[in-house]
Amino acid sequence: MAETRLIQDRYRLVEVIGRGGMGEVWRAVDESLGRTVAVKCLKPVGSQPDSAFATVLRERFRREARVAAALQHRGVTVIHDFGEYEGVLYLVMELLEGLNLSQLMAEEEGRPLPVDDIMDIAVQVADALAYTHERGIVHRDLKPANIMRLLDGGVKICDFGIARLGADIGYSSRLTGNGIAMGTPHYMSPEQISGGQIDHRSDLYSLGCVLYELATGVPPFDHDDAWAVLVGHRDTTPQPLSVHRSDIPGHFEQVVLDLLAKSPDGRPDDAKELGRRIARGRQPLIGRGPVSRGAPGPGTPRLPAWTQGMTTGHKAVGTALRTVLPDHTDGLTGEWTTAGARFTVVPSPGDHERPTPAPELLAVLAGRHRDALGLSRLGRWEEAGEIHRAVAAEREHALGPDHPDTLSSRYEIGFSLSRTGRPAEALREFGRVTDGRTRALGAEHPATLDVREEAAYVLGQLGRHFEAHTDFTEVLAARERTRGADHPDTLRCRHNLAFNLSRLGRLEDSFRMVCQVAAARARVLGADHPDTLVTRYEVAYALGQLGRWTEALATYREVASARARTLGADHPAALTARYEIGISLGRLGRGAEALELYQALVTDRTRVHGPHHPETLRARHGVVVNLGRLARWEEALTEAREVTAHRERALGADHPDTLLSRREIASGLARTGRWDDALPLFTQVAEVYERTLGPDHPTTRASRHEQANCLEHLGRHTEASGLF
Repeated sequence: MAETRLIQDRYRLVEVIGRGGMGEVWRAVDESLGRTVAVKCLKPVGSQPDSAFATVLRERFRREARVAAALQHRGVTVIHDFGEYEGVLYLVMELLEGLNLSQLMAEEEGRPLPVDDIMDIAVQVADALAYTHERGIVHRDLKPANIMRLLDGGVKICDFGIARLGADIGYSSRLTGNGIAMGTPHYMSPEQISGGQIDHRSDLYSLGCVLYELATGVPPFDHDDAWAVLVGHRDTTPQPLSVHRSDIPGHFEQVVLDLLAKSPDGRPDDAKELGRRIARGRQPLIGRGPVSRGAPGPGTPRLPAWTQGMTTGHKAVGTALRTVLPDHTDGLTGEWTTAGARFTVVPSPGDHERPTPAPELLAVLAGRHRDALGLSRLGRWEEAGEIHRAVAAEREHALGPDHPDTLSSRYEIGFSLSRTGRPAEALREFGRVTDGRTRALGAEHPATLDVREEAAYVLGQLGRHFEAHTDFTEVLAARERTRGADHPDTLRCRHNLAFNLSRLGRLEDSFRMVCQVAAARARVLGADHPDTLVTRYEVAYALGQLGRWTEALATYREVASARARTLGADHPAALTARYEIGISLGRLGRGAEALELYQALVTDRTRVHGPHHPETLRARHGVVVNLGRLARWEEALTEAREVTAHRERALGADHPDTLLSRREIASGLARTGRWDDALPLFTQVAEVYERTLGPDHPTTRASRHEQANCLEHLGRHTEASGLF
């Protein structure tokens, strides 16, 4: 981190309040809003012994941000912001004052907590889990260290770093492609251990382990050897709580034992039912009984290979732990380790003959993949695409064509192609990825649906909106089946379908759907969430398409204000919304206001992006248009010529933005009676449109009409008639 310890000119780091081998948590001040926050930073990964491990840790950190930011509940830590600064990923969250349950147990020196306190904690955690589970999110690492008891008595769940969305969990109970077992052994459910299907009831099992430890002072299976702990979870019935202390109410003991059922079907149906059961039987503390430690279970069958060498990780209290890996394996949301585990994928034909690739090669390829993603974030799509092509070829040779890493590289190739104006090639690449992911993961796996949705978007780029509509509709149906109607991925697909409907000319249908998506995103993500604002931006666009410019103007202004408030006034999304405000003002005949807005926007774009950035030039184009609306033609011509020259250098002579500026020069010349000078420009623009869009495209026809009108003014009626 920079010496100033100021992130993004906003978050000033004050002191470290938590530290792991790969990251730190800081007390910080949000200088924009004047509030104290916590900032979690993932340290830059340099010469670590296992770069693949570091890659997974970074992805785990990103997942925590994406998942947790969508949650708004009193029992879940609030996430304010997320980003990357000088190579360091950071997560900004509310600062919690209190102790996690592991610290609370340590203060009690291993003694059990009072029964009333345990029940109060249990009811609050159950309420928070009910909320997250209803949204398809399973925590998967619930443990004392991830549950905070606040000074006011409230309880919050923290660290959704290995949370998975419900439909994704069936594919694997751990991060595939690296062999790192996810979860903490003392609190892992039997299905997590065996690699079986995981759903919300896995969190209920982990909560049962936490409550057992709070009530007795020890986890249900308390051994120093991780293998023995895992065997206990899988095969051994835990001792009743009453064996450890005599004051445990019978109903609460039964609740905990039900939570610890080996089969998910034996546990409570959901967290709401659990909360009701605990609340109905809450009783005051009677007294404390003796505490003893459980014994290892009998001999059991061999556990999965990925468990071998696993350490027990931190439990709240108990005997000293045996550690087998260096400190760099300490993650941000608890200890999780592996020893020599390999990829777990569905094999492709011929893969049985493929030698196991060297870890060093895979680490190098993972690093190059990350480098290419970094170039993409900078908008350097051509360079990123070349690297992805090279990595994809090497991954295919080392891992096979259907390995998730190979397909990930191919997906990024397609993405780069679509962003560099090569949609037909992008569509072919996405087709390959779709076929591979369908074979390896299944037709309705989230990753398969992701690439199908991106392919539908590219069909729209190609003008094949009917095909895009069919694909978006099919993906949406699968999203709703597997993740539910209100899942963020489902809502994104509905947003894209609404956008495509407008391109089919179904403006009313598009408007209705985009309004529904905006309302759903506001309910699920919050009114000021970036995704909600993207959809509200589309609501404004749809209103404009319907000619309802007054409503469009009001909506654009609300979006711009919200983006400035949540993202910052200079954020590109906030500046884009301001541009659309200018469009709406112009459509309403308020050219003077629009001109003033665009002049201010040019100043801000120049400061943020530079004078020749495409978005700066777009704002200057807005100045040109509104100078024309005010009949200030000479000023408009001067500005249009400068913008056209810059756009030609930056974007090319035939780029759509360059053509728009050249057309403004022609219009200015025509308006001032210089028809001879205007005609070559109108002709040039029309010819480019005809070559690139086709003779029947509406834009081509409009351009030919302007050319004909110019010929008419020059007295060349026969030529004009032919064009008309």
